[in-house]
Amino acid sequence: MLILEKLLKKIMLIMGLLGVVIIYGGFLYLLFTGRSTVSLPWYLLLSPWICVYFGLTQTQQLSAMTWIKAKFSR
Repeated sequence: MLILEKLLKKIMLIMGLLGVVIIYGGFLYLLFTGRSTVSLPWYLLLSPWICVYFGLTQTQQLSAMTWIKAKFSR
């Protein structure tokens, strides 16, 4: 079971990173060509980061949450 969990975490991390590149690349393309980005939902830009987060190890997830809390608690 541990092997399956590690494999799924790696797949989620890879898919999340590919999603970041593809979705943000498309968003920037639309933005710089002057086309409207109003029809894109806000969660479209957040969804690949969820896959990246769950693809990390537990210690990396905790350090990411600590960093986010420190960033927004100023």
